[in-house]
Amino acid sequence: MDEEVVVGRLDGKVAFITGGARGQGRSHALTLAREGADICVVDVCAPIDTVPYPLADPDDLATTASMVEELGRRCLALTVDVRDSAAVDAAVGETIDQLGRLDICVANAGVCAFGAFWEITDEMWNDMIAVNLTGAFNTMRAAAPPMMEQGSGRIVATSSMGGRMGNPNLAHYVASKWGVIGLVKTLAKVVAAHGITVNAVCPATVDTEMVHNPALYGLFCPDLDEPTRDDVTPRYERMNPMGVPWADAQDVSDAVLYLVSDEARRVTGTTLDVCMGGSAGMP
Repeated sequence: MDEEVVVGRLDGKVAFITGGARGQGRSHALTLAREGADICVVDVCAPIDTVPYPLADPDDLATTASMVEELGRRCLALTVDVRDSAAVDAAVGETIDQLGRLDICVANAGVCAFGAFWEITDEMWNDMIAVNLTGAFNTMRAAAPPMMEQGSGRIVATSSMGGRMGNPNLAHYVASKWGVIGLVKTLAKVVAAHGITVNAVCPATVDTEMVHNPALYGLFCPDLDEPTRDDVTPRYERMNPMGVPWADAQDVSDAVLYLVSDEARRVTGTTLDVCMGGSAGMP
């Protein structure tokens, strides 16, 4: 009896993922690889002075690449700062040179920091906008032309529920994530006739290093000295109707997988909230 051949939903596809060294980006890379895609993951792998928690390092990026390769897929891992448009352009070019094509782009790189509105410094503002908004723009701008040339493609950008509502102490983060949605809706109109879809995922709190660090714990538990994960859990649970403190990165990856698959071929210019019901009361 012949062995059954399992065909992945993304067999033969190539995906370019920013912020791929750990967290949601790593989860996206592994999820798309399991469905048959070859992957390029990029990450800055260096600290940013205004970000109050450690960012990924080169070992994290290498680990993601190894995990993708263990799934039997090719993986190109590049150290790239998405604030540098020339570096992003070069990384997309290298992806096409090394992996043969570009079918999927996930503009996922992002950081979070906080401060009272009037205490956000120029440096804090500029870093946040540069990474979260300009970085998404640089990535989408680099990916769109080769996709237009081949007449197909899927672009997904990571916004946030912070891009759907105001949030005290997070003005610069909120502004950057609202901007990502504007980019998505605009590019979706521009490339729709070329067989390309462009969408955003809007996660609420996700179980990654961006949330689980002393600085963010202190923001949500200002009444406690050195709050822990257990301390913040009930406070996060009260933030959504499901009473779930945070989504798994896989929950977001499943949304990304849907948006880059053929099942979503008629879905473009929209946002997909992964927020445990947090948007249920929004118009």
